[in-house]
Amino acid sequence: MSKENKASNLVIGHHAVSELLRQQPDAISELLIQSDRRDRRMQELRDLAKAHQISLQEVDKAILDKTGARNHQGVVAKAISGKGPVSEQELSVLLAKCEQPPLLLVLDGVTDPHNLGACLRSADAAGVTAVIIPKDKAVGLTPVVRKVASGAAETVPLVVVTNLARALQSLQEKGIWIVGTDDQAEISLYEQDLKGPLAIVMGSEGAGLRRLTRECCDYLVSIPMAGELSSLNVSVAAGVTLFEAVRQRRSIT
Repeated sequence: MSKENKASNLVIGHHAVSELLRQQPDAISELLIQSDRRDRRMQELRDLAKAHQISLQEVDKAILDKTGARNHQGVVAKAISGKGPVSEQELSVLLAKCEQPPLLLVLDGVTDPHNLGACLRSADAAGVTAVIIPKDKAVGLTPVVRKVASGAAETVPLVVVTNLARALQSLQEKGIWIVGTDDQAEISLYEQDLKGPLAIVMGSEGAGLRRLTRECCDYLVSIPMAGELSSLNVSVAAGVTLFEAVRQRRSIT
């Protein structure tokens, strides 16, 4: 296993480790806790590990630092595999099982792990069916992503696709409407119908939507801006857009 793959199987930070312990304890092979951390939050993690009979090692901070996990907050969980990405085939099964119109979040080339983690957290809060990202030129499910997601990496299916444009076309064939966000679009987010089977597409931090991705969208919408800045951070924009979809969907229940 490569150093990168080993790192991807580390879950760091209190919130992320706590959620993994509660939701997928069988996915953890070992828990490392900084031995001189005796605060209440760390004791809760010790108690959870004991309750699930998970191997617990009390170690010096230097040992945690050597795992390569930055900002670990005194705790590192070694996952057997972690909750890894979902395949496109698994996504098809997931969509077939949906009892409500699916709501998907598609991220076109987001490279900042903090942004991906924040998007996963918003997706969890909005009840998103799955988050879709491209395999290349985008950040994957790193320890930093898991930490920022605060447990959402363990609750929201993350689908990694080889060809994003082809994946969007496949979704359209399944009856899912593709709505992309673009600050130059003439239609406002609040004017667009977001109540049916839907995939919301967000562009990358700098360049926005790529040309092929844009061409796959059924609609392009903009988020009205009242200030001097022309755009929002991608994770903030994702939260705004997702919760407008949630608001519209609740209005018909």
